[in-house]
Amino acid sequence: MSTPFRVIDTGVRHGRLQIAFDQALIELHKEGKTPDTVRFLRFEPSALVGRHQAVRHELKLDYCRANSIGVVRRITGGGAIYLDPNQVGWELVLSRTRLPMPTLADYTRAICEAAAHGLSKAFGIDARYRPRNDIEVEGRKLCGTGGFFDGDTLIYQGTVLVDADPVRIMSCLNVAEAKLQKRDLDKAERRVTTLKALLGEVPPVADVHAAVLTGFTEQLGIEPVEAPPSEEEEALAAKLFAEEIGTDEFVYSIDDPRGPDIFEASLTGAGGTVAAYVRIEGPARAQRVGSVLLTGDFFVTPPRIVYDLEASLRGVPIEQAGVAVDDFFARTKPDLLTIAPADFKRVIEDAIYETAA
Repeated sequence: MSTPFRVIDTGVRHGRLQIAFDQALIELHKEGKTPDTVRFLRFEPSALVGRHQAVRHELKLDYCRANSIGVVRRITGGGAIYLDPNQVGWELVLSRTRLPMPTLADYTRAICEAAAHGLSKAFGIDARYRPRNDIEVEGRKLCGTGGFFDGDTLIYQGTVLVDADPVRIMSCLNVAEAKLQKRDLDKAERRVTTLKALLGEVPPVADVHAAVLTGFTEQLGIEPVEAPPSEEEEALAAKLFAEEIGTDEFVYSIDDPRGPDIFEASLTGAGGTVAAYVRIEGPARAQRVGSVLLTGDFFVTPPRIVYDLEASLRGVPIEQAGVAVDDFFARTKPDLLTIAPADFKRVIEDAIYETAA
């Protein structure tokens, strides 16, 4: 039996306003004022960081400013990306009870496989889901994805690279050498492909929408019902843009966490990168954690669990920090898509260990 889903298209908008619309959909869906929805969206030229990333570490800000590229912070995790009107964004906002699955990893696989199925069927390509959260063709990324739970509400989103300039993309982004080595690539531009490169022409945006919807319909049992965004959604998105998500304070809330009194460590593995920035307080024999900041391209649901972990470590004796991390995850049991509790514990302990080096 198919499940009706409203389908809306918010077109090309300022990057920060599109993210504000994400948050508006989540809040109104949680209140029962927005139905399960598929949204299509496109961005004015924008460089976006993930929810937990440090802006200055991930983006080449001088290039962005010189080329009128907006700097945006997403509300979902993951890595930095460049978007413009030549990429097609899609997202699902839905009740987990309507499409029940055990974990975020299960939703990731199901949704990515559905989108890959639709793109393959529509355009005659061999698009496939590649863990942790990509859709690839012949080893090159065609679509990156990510999402999280907020109570019963799931937001899951992706972007189809339709006609992108890989050199321009990488001119905006600081791509870690470790990521390139992991894929045996000597140039960052070789990580991605586009529908134009695969097809020899740029398909109409409407055809890309139809392809994604075909995948969702045939693989997830979604019955699309086209409708416009509601006035309440538009009003709340505008409010969130003006008061929070559109502000530099929000976007640069994690900018450059390094400092003379900050000890840091990072870990890059198959699931991505996590870094810890730790400030220590107190005399040598009674040192405690003053503050912890955790950054990276990881996916944690709910995302606020990272802030809760940081807060829980304030004032903890440094020799007990690892145990405190273990206790925190045992209590909260968050859904971690890409990294494990042990990864957070390791980078925090490694940063603290620097104080003894």
